[in-house]
Parts: sequence; structure tokens; C-alpha cells
Amino acid sequence: MAIFAAWPEQPPLRRVFLKDMVLDANIGIYPHEQGVTQRIRVNISFGVVDEPGLTVGRDDLSRTVSYERIVLMVRRIIGEGHVRLVETLAERIAIGVLADERVVVVRVRVEKLDIFDDLDAVGVEIERRRPAP
Repeated sequence: MAIFAAWPEQPPLRRVFLKDMVLDANIGIYPHEQGVTQRIRVNISFGVVDEPGLTVGRDDLSRTVSYERIVLMVRRIIGEGHVRLVETLAERIAIGVLADERVVVVRVRVEKLDIFDDLDAVGVEIERRRPAP
């Protein structure tokens, strides 16, 4: 996944990302996709409110969102069973990331691998934002 330009939010956002997570998933709408797994690749980038200026913040996990929690959440969602659309899977992941109130915006890319011999992947990328208070 390409590194995106900074989000134009104020205060500044810290970008946390998960890159190229490859999993076997039950996904697809076609009969040959039922009851089998397919390799997918998931990329997630999300913005957490950061401290302004050139200060070094506390060296403490409480000031950011744990990427381990996000990895475990993605694995749980994949393990919940068959999903027909990559769009649905991306939306479920985005909702899970935004469940942490410190997350302002999330971008999720879900790609199905091994679909066409002459393509690396097919898929979808979505962006979701926390509604303004």
C-alpha cells in the first residue's frame, strides 16, 4: 500500500499502519468460492490525534492505538465466517478500528490474491471518518 499524503486535520494526526497482512479468508459470491478459503491481503492506515510541535511524548502505549489489538481484531473478523464482498469485509474492519475513540480516520484496503493469472490482486480501498462531535 502506498504511503498516503498527510490528512489535513488539526491537531496533527499520528499515522499508524498495518502493511500487507496476508490471511486465508472465506470470501466471495461465486459457487466455486463457497466452502474454500482464498488468500487476501489487508492494509490498514489510521490517524490518531498527535501532540503538536516538536515535543517527544511519553514513551507509553496509552498515547497511541495498539496495532496488536487491530491485528487480533482483523483475525477475529476473518474467523467469523463467510463474507460475500471485499467491500463488506473492509467496512467491518473500518468499524472495528473506529471503535477506539482516539481514531479520527481509517483507510482499509482488502485485496483478493490469486484471482487472475495476469494480475497481482483485485480489491477495494475505503476511507471512513469519525463523525464530527
